[in-house]
Amino acid sequence: MTIALTLLALLAFAANSILCRLALGAGHIDAASFTTLRLLSGAIVLALLVLLRPAGRRRFGGSWPAALALALYAVPFSFAYLAVTAGTGALLLFGAVQGTMLAAGLAAGERPGIVTWVGFAAALAGFLVLIAPGVTAPQPVAAVLMVAAGVAWGVYSLLGRGTAEPTAATAGNFLRAAPLVALVSLLAHAGAHGDRTGVILAIVSGGVTSALGYVLWYAILPRLGAVRAAIAQLAAPAFVALAGVAWLGEAATARLVGAATLILGGVGLALRGRTASR
Repeated sequence: MTIALTLLALLAFAANSILCRLALGAGHIDAASFTTLRLLSGAIVLALLVLLRPAGRRRFGGSWPAALALALYAVPFSFAYLAVTAGTGALLLFGAVQGTMLAAGLAAGERPGIVTWVGFAAALAGFLVLIAPGVTAPQPVAAVLMVAAGVAWGVYSLLGRGTAEPTAATAGNFLRAAPLVALVSLLAHAGAHGDRTGVILAIVSGGVTSALGYVLWYAILPRLGAVRAAIAQLAAPAFVALAGVAWLGEAATARLVGAATLILGGVGLALRGRTASR
C-alpha cells in the first residue's frame, strides 16, 4: 500500500510539471498569476476539507517555516518553466530534491539496507538512460531557479516527516504561503495576464494535484524516511516523460520505455527495502 500511495503522490507531482508547462509555455498566463492562483485554490480546497471535519477536528496545522519553504518552491518553479521544457525542468527539480533529502537523511543517521541501495542503483541507471542523450540544456537562470525550487521542496518534505495530521498541516501551510506568493503578483502586476485555459490549469494544479497530492505526500513520509523518500523522487521525471507521450504527443521511444521501466522498478524495490537508524 505504501508503494502505491507513494507512486500516486509522485504522479501528482509530475502532473504539476505538465500543467505548469502547458499554462506558461503557451503563454496562457503569467508565472506570478499562475503561482498565486495555484496556492489560493489549493488553500481553499484544503480549508474546506478541514472545515468539513467533525467539530473537534476543525483545526489547522503546519508552520511558518514549512509555509516559507512551500512559497520558495512554488515561485521559482513557475518562473523556471517559462524557459525550460517539462522534462528538463522535472530532472532539475527532482534531482535537487533528491540530493537535499538524501544528504539530510544520511546526516540524521538513516542507514538503508542492501535492497534499498540496489533499487536506488537501478533507478539511477534508468535516470541516466533517460537524460543522456536528449535533454535540452536549459538557460542558466532558469536552471538556477529550478534547482532552488527543488531544494525548497526537499526542505518542505523534511519538515513534514513528523506530521500527525497531514490534511491540517498542508492546509495551514497553504493558507500561510498564499499571501506570501500573492506579494510576488503585486510586484509583477505590470506583466499580469491570463486567459481561461491558463486560469483553469492553475486552479487544477492547485486545487487537485497540489492540494491533494501534498496531503498524500505528508501522510506517507513518516513511513518512508528521508532516504527512501529521496529515492522515490526519481520516479517523477519518468512520469513526466511518459505524460509527455500521453498528453503532449511526444514519441514513445524504446529508450524512454526502457528507462521508465528501470526507474519505476528500482523505485519500487527501494521502497520495499528497510532503513535503519544509527
